[in-house]
Amino acid sequence: MLLDVETLAKKDELTKTEIQDSFEYLYRLNYHPVAVKFFFDEEEYKNFKAEKVPGPKMTFCQIALAARFNSYIVKATEDNLLCGNAKTVFGYREPSDEEVEGHVKYTNDWDWAKECLWSKPRMPVGKLKGFAVAPLGKANFEPSVVFFVTNSLQAYHIANDYVGACKEHPLTFKHTVNSAVCAGVTGCYLDDSINMNTMCAGSYTSGKTEQTEVNVFIPGTKIYTVAKQLVKRTYDYNGPSMLGAAHQEFPGMDVCKKCPMVKFKDAE
Repeated sequence: MLLDVETLAKKDELTKTEIQDSFEYLYRLNYHPVAVKFFFDEEEYKNFKAEKVPGPKMTFCQIALAARFNSYIVKATEDNLLCGNAKTVFGYREPSDEEVEGHVKYTNDWDWAKECLWSKPRMPVGKLKGFAVAPLGKANFEPSVVFFVTNSLQAYHIANDYVGACKEHPLTFKHTVNSAVCAGVTGCYLDDSINMNTMCAGSYTSGKTEQTEVNVFIPGTKIYTVAKQLVKRTYDYNGPSMLGAAHQEFPGMDVCKKCPMVKFKDAE
């Protein structure tokens, strides 16, 4: 392997850079894992040093793109948000009947749409002062949540390592109508537990996720434990894969499991 797994497995603590390197290489991620920081103190937010701020108003998904694709540290507030869903789940406003109108298309029932809106994970109103996103390895803060955009096999491995590390099983996830990323990261933070969901109507396009990816969220309090589980398991078993014969370098090589047509033998 190109990654020195043995050295990482024997370390007592991993840096955020080492964790990002481990996740990206061993899970074969297509994007940087994004560290999300919630600020509940006005002065802390004002004094936080970011590299970028949104120019025009954007969705939360679009703001996260700057960290996921371009390695920027970005901070933003309610004033920077275009997405009403994010404003609601981040506690910048109460749900309203006007917002319900945008949810009826999911339920075909106005009253049930209202119940769905009010039951979303939401920050206490007026408490959140701002937020920041950064690629995990570059984050100059302790993350509230770490957000991954993955394919299904990558998500499978992350969830299993979470089970091994955090001793939680079976896992349950919260799907909401709309608000996949903003409600997903909020639910993860409030529950202090892993969350996973599909893309919503907004995140599919605004979040640049046209390859049918899924969202995975891990609490910042548990990201170090999950990373240690990954590198130690990889070192103990000589590979991160849990598929087929397992213990291979690529998480998903043995696509046909025990098919006799997909086997390799030692060269003479």
